[in-house]
Amino acid sequence: MYDTVRDRLIHLHHCRGAGWKTIHSLLKVDPTLTAPFSLSPADLRPLVPLPDAQWTAFFHDLHSIDVQRVIKTYKDRRIRVITVFDSDYPPLLKYIYAPPWVLYAKGDSALLQERKLISIVGTRRPTKEGIEALNKLVPPLVAAGFTIVSGLAFGIDVCAHQLAVQHGGATIAVIAGGLDHIYPKEHRPFAARLMNEQLVIAEHPPATRPQAWQFPARNRIISGLSLGTLVVQAKRKSGSLITAAYALEQGREVFAVPGPIGLAESAGPNTLIQHGAKLVQEAADILDEFPYV
Repeated sequence: MYDTVRDRLIHLHHCRGAGWKTIHSLLKVDPTLTAPFSLSPADLRPLVPLPDAQWTAFFHDLHSIDVQRVIKTYKDRRIRVITVFDSDYPPLLKYIYAPPWVLYAKGDSALLQERKLISIVGTRRPTKEGIEALNKLVPPLVAAGFTIVSGLAFGIDVCAHQLAVQHGGATIAVIAGGLDHIYPKEHRPFAARLMNEQLVIAEHPPATRPQAWQFPARNRIISGLSLGTLVVQAKRKSGSLITAAYALEQGREVFAVPGPIGLAESAGPNTLIQHGAKLVQEAADILDEFPYV
């Protein structure tokens, strides 16, 4: 049906029910991904362990989607499709556990090839001290040539993106769901600006509406793109600590801004520091860890 494994992967990625594990199991059986398109339903069914309703939708999409037409539509909309088989797939991201099979990018996709990427995450409700910390740390990181990676969420995330732009730097927003459904909706105008001047990426096709499970899953991409992750204010149980945990798992640096012990937003960074994250008081504390870039 298709000439390349790349096209077959993109097609599978658009099939309902074909999550990361499904594609992984199909690649193990057939690295060329030709089997799913040629096998009978009876032979394919054991290779795709989905509930009956999802299986029906998956098989329908497998034999009805015109991926070449879909790709052309994306191209017309300036959406880049980058697969794990492509030479311009982000170099660090390829080596994490469960790297995204496909990325959908709108904006300056060359940013994905930059070596100096640092992720900054934190609470959705920062205090004045949290914003002051960002104002102190982001400008010198940008001046040193670092691209700021974050998740476009309320609070620390969007402020980190905004500061990078304000100071003439570069930033990458990694979203849950697809590019057509920016969340939160309040950030859609800013996301549109980033799609023109910076970069927004997602691991789900553009029409995908965000679901709760996609937010912690996308955190592995935020950390996986980056040399290190900085946590600026976070409660003890938060998505920011999930990102930090992914960074540790991926062998990346973890940095944290300390805070008053009576403040809930300090609990996350302070706990990370207790467990070995580098305490950050100024940008030099981060830059000193990367003398080789």
